Amino acid sequence: MSMTDSNPPRVLVTGAGIAGPALAWGLRRAGFATTLLERAPQQRSAGQNVDIRGAGHEVLRRMGLRAEVAAAGTGELGTRFLRPDGSVYAVFPARPGEDGPTAELEILRGQLSALLLRATAGGVEHRYGDHLVEVAQDGDGVDVVTATGRRERYDLLVVAEGRRSRTRDLVLPSGSGASYHDLGQYVAYGTIDRAGNDDRWWRWLTATGRRVASLRPDNVGSTRATLAFMAPPMGVDRLDAGAQIRVLRERFAGVGWETPRILDGFAARPDEFYFERIEQVRVPRWSHGRVALVGDTAWGAPTGMGTTLALLGAHVLAGELATERDGGTPFDPARAFRAYEKVLRTHVERTQQLPPGVPGIALPDSRWGLRVLHGVHRLTATRALRTVAERALLSSASTSLALPEYPQLRASPGGK
Repeated sequence: MSMTDSNPPRVLVTGAGIAGPALAWGLRRAGFATTLLERAPQQRSAGQNVDIRGAGHEVLRRMGLRAEVAAAGTGELGTRFLRPDGSVYAVFPARPGEDGPTAELEILRGQLSALLLRATAGGVEHRYGDHLVEVAQDGDGVDVVTATGRRERYDLLVVAEGRRSRTRDLVLPSGSGASYHDLGQYVAYGTIDRAGNDDRWWRWLTATGRRVASLRPDNVGSTRATLAFMAPPMGVDRLDAGAQIRVLRERFAGVGWETPRILDGFAARPDEFYFERIEQVRVPRWSHGRVALVGDTAWGAPTGMGTTLALLGAHVLAGELATERDGGTPFDPARAFRAYEKVLRTHVERTQQLPPGVPGIALPDSRWGLRVLHGVHRLTATRALRTVAERALLSSASTSLALPEYPQLRASPGGK
């Protein structure tokens, strides 16, 4: 089947965050008729700073978007680790061509999503405010029913949603669904008003009692804030925003620094406040028949690699489908899905392997543990050890992936 076939395969992609639009871009380049479906009523503009590392740079080059992503960067100069009084004890400046705590490419999640969606405009159908409620497949296609009552048939369905995707539960057979590895941590994110003492650095404070507070710059006149703490599962992530902020006020009482301002800022902008339990998603197989998973839906891995893995997964999945379609044999999506998983499975599992004790080791309970952590940060911030430490980060694992070449997925011959 050729890419110029008058009846190209129809693909439905659910989820318009990062992986979904990136996949839709590749499918459009390869000649598939693609629809992008998003549960939210409109394009999501909120979100924290995300980064692109390692092989993710090459994906953006092939898409012709790397320069645009760099131009839309947050302007973060690097990372400063703080003592409880706010003074700095270790500094990791951002360095061109290298990825430390602050990566070379730092961008707001909403802005990256917008760039990817704009790249698909005109060639991909975008639908908002709807989601799937029924899915049934046979050997030739996938029948879906949406919440608004649409009944449609597609050749393929790809789920590119979040770690707790409800669509994934519709499409995977019983016994083959996702399992969750709890990492023992709650994290709250939000946008707060910028203050006069805010600068272009990511400021990170670790406090006793297994608590962390941080502030990061953005490029839209506000500041992005995070509060995190270790605790057993307590169901806090299922409470409303007001109750979650009350829990945070209790947990962070006495920490000082900028935490009162962060908490007040969360309360002032509840629409941009997000609270979650940190967990890894593990799915035995990333496809079933004519349905595939990509991004956090398949391998949600809170290791600083989520955005990069979303881009890699989307690129490889689109590339393998394009290769299968142009291979001169009858189009077999299951064969393409197997190739996609073969390329990425080992790499994803390696990325999900956290060092022993992480994240707890980075959130000490006692003053002694905090002094040890400060010493480790000061040591690794020295010129002699900084590069070695940064290469040892899990976030650098993406450099080990040999990304296949997919000629169909080039925005231009040079892949600028």
